[in-house]
Amino acid sequence: MGEDITAATDDQLPVLELADVRAIRALAHPVRLALMEELAVTGPLTATEAAGLVGESPSSCSFHLRQLAKYGFVEEAGGSAGRNRPWRLVNRALRLRTRQEHEAEVAVGLSQLTAVLRQRALERLRTWWATKGSYPTHWRAAEIAVQGIWWATPDELSEMESELVALLARHRKRTEDPARRPPGAAPVELLAFAYPLRPPTGSPTTEDEREAAH
Repeated sequence: MGEDITAATDDQLPVLELADVRAIRALAHPVRLALMEELAVTGPLTATEAAGLVGESPSSCSFHLRQLAKYGFVEEAGGSAGRNRPWRLVNRALRLRTRQEHEAEVAVGLSQLTAVLRQRALERLRTWWATKGSYPTHWRAAEIAVQGIWWATPDELSEMESELVALLARHRKRTEDPARRPPGAAPVELLAFAYPLRPPTGSPTTEDEREAAH
């Protein structure tokens, strides 16, 4: 496939770094993304089980799961064959980050895939806003809604990202093993965005960086 798989310890999320435009294109499909999301939340699923969750036919889910397996996103979990064959995620996290050495086609594909993934996440956030009145009071009170502006360097943002990933990784085994989940636990999504509001004074532009690289 051409991708790098980062080794994971108990304190790290296993990460698949995409660098193959064919794999990126294979993943950028709404049904496949929905299947990946359900496998992340629910765990191993057969095509028939997945069909009831993503609103597709079992044959459609079976096809898309096989395509995901072709590019290393999912694998057989063992058990029955055919549509009764369960599938599971190979990696719990995808690293979608454009590197300078990536070809332009890969960089464009990663940018488009990232936009689709973020849009899907924001749609789930809007669904929460629209439906949270139906949740118990203690879940509504537990909602995290933090916004702020502060001054930071790129290195400091990278450090913050590492700290957030480490925090989430503390509960990684709960996703893999339902027996580890405390009573009353539910799948929770965390969205964290940190981005500059304007370019820093004297900072080189993207064009300047490209010229320097050559």
